[in-house]
Amino acid sequence: MEGVGGEGASAAAPLNQWRRDVWKLFQFYLDKSTPHAVYRWVGTAVLAFLYALRCYYVQGFYVVSYGLGIYLLNLLIGFLSPLVDPELEPSNGPMLPTKGSDEFKPFIRRLPEFKFWYAITKAFCVAFVMTFFSMFDVPVFWPILLFYWLVLFLLTMKRQIMHMIKYKYVPFNIGKQKYKGKKSGSGGSTSRGD
Repeated sequence: MEGVGGEGASAAAPLNQWRRDVWKLFQFYLDKSTPHAVYRWVGTAVLAFLYALRCYYVQGFYVVSYGLGIYLLNLLIGFLSPLVDPELEPSNGPMLPTKGSDEFKPFIRRLPEFKFWYAITKAFCVAFVMTFFSMFDVPVFWPILLFYWLVLFLLTMKRQIMHMIKYKYVPFNIGKQKYKGKKSGSGGSTSRGD
């Protein structure tokens, strides 16, 4: 009887080892893609275009697209929100400045850019695979879903923008911050004592 359990465990060992090796390889390439944000987002845009083309070609899967849109909206809210919401959690740690005289504290997202990209890419992959199974093609009048999603998007973004204005933060930084220094009033050059 002891030999039966040992054979089952030894048969599963190569499968588990293969799964670990595949996961390590996947994680290796995922880590290598981290600094290449533009290429990652271009790849995701291509994937989104392929998904839209697939839905257009088969003329269906509107409920899948609606669910995908709701999920993407949820991810976008996490991406635009600060890690510590001053409205909900008064904390002793770093908070967003509310006055011009407050100390500068960098904006820390609740959902970092890489995780945001990864979740969006996975969502488009899952939705794309779902378009190959007819059980997910629920017949529905798609203009109602589109209208409802647009209203939901506008109301959610309005609330988020009002939150940004109230707590005076901008979740985007365009380019690298540069220090301009003081402008000298005199036209002469200053020499350095190196």
